[in-house]
Amino acid sequence: METEQRKTTLQKLKLKEGNSLSIAQKYYSLLSAISNTNLTEREIQLVAFTAIKGNISYSSHRDEFIETYKSSSPTINNIISKLKKVGLLIKDGGKIKVNPQYLLDFNKDLILQISILHG
Repeated sequence: METEQRKTTLQKLKLKEGNSLSIAQKYYSLLSAISNTNLTEREIQLVAFTAIKGNISYSSHRDEFIETYKSSSPTINNIISKLKKVGLLIKDGGKIKVNPQYLLDFNKDLILQISILHG
């Protein structure tokens, strides 16, 4: 039986974003899309914000998120619960942080390679 030879399609996209937070939001949006987690815009904002700040446990971080995104403390708690269930957020030393598996240095330019393979 012959093995089917598949060709590879390569597509490159280059985006410019204004700051680290917007880069983090793009990254987590893509992550949500390819992993079928179907995160809402507010959930993406929270995980990106948490990645930039280091944690969402400090009251100053929560207050800043509430102010920036016109949110509320109960909403943050509900989102944290969901993001912990899908594995994006973890509790580490009493602080809610982004799972290191999904944490990047968003102060640097980001080159992301996504391979979607048959079989």
